[in-house]
Amino acid sequence: MTYMEEHLETPVQQVLQIMQRRIMNESTYFGIKTLKSPIDFWIYQEIMFETKPNVVIEIGNFYGGSTLALAHICDCLGRGRVIGLDMSHHNVPKSVKAHPRITLIEGDACKLFEVITKLIKKEDSVLVIEDSSHTYDNTLKVLRTYSPLVKPGGYFIVEDSICHHGLDVGPNPGPYEAIEAFIDENKHFEADRSKESFFISWNPKGYLKRLE
Repeated sequence: MTYMEEHLETPVQQVLQIMQRRIMNESTYFGIKTLKSPIDFWIYQEIMFETKPNVVIEIGNFYGGSTLALAHICDCLGRGRVIGLDMSHHNVPKSVKAHPRITLIEGDACKLFEVITKLIKKEDSVLVIEDSSHTYDNTLKVLRTYSPLVKPGGYFIVEDSICHHGLDVGPNPGPYEAIEAFIDENKHFEADRSKESFFISWNPKGYLKRLE
C-alpha cells in the first residue's frame, strides 16, 4: 500500500499540512531549494504559454529555484526574460545568476518601481508574481504599484493567499485579505478561479486577470 492509499480518508486540511512540509523542507528545482507548490507552478507554465509574456517580474526569489524555472519556461517559449527582486540575493547560486534571461535586483520592490519600468518597453507584456513578505500592507502596496504594468488579458499572481485560508501560517491578515481589498478598489482585475482547477492551490483568489 502506498503512502497516498494510506491517507485516502485524510481531511484536506491535513493533506495541505503534509504538502506544506514537503514544499518547505524538501522541494528543489535542478537541485536548488524551491519553496513553491508544484501544482501552482504547473498553472504558471500554462499561463505563460497562453499569454507569452515578454517580461516576468518575480518579487521575492529567496533561493532562486523558481526564478530559474521561470527562465527555463522562457527558454522553451523562445522568448521572455525574468526580473527577480528581493532584499538580498545572497542565497541565490551562481547557476541562477548566470542564466542569460535572468536579471536580479536587490532592494524594496516598490521603491525600485521606477528602476524596473526603465527595463520594460511600452509594448512589452508583463506577468507579475508577488511572493515577498506576505503581510497585508506590503502585498496591497505591491499590487497597487505593479498592477499598471499588466496589460488586458495578462496576469498578476499573488502567492500564498493560503495563509489562514487553508493553512494556519503566515501573517494575518495577509495576502488573501489584500487581494480582496485590491479587487474591491480596482475593477480592472478579477480573480480567475479557473486557475485553481486542481482543487488544491497555495494561491486561492491569487490568479488576478487584467480585464479588457
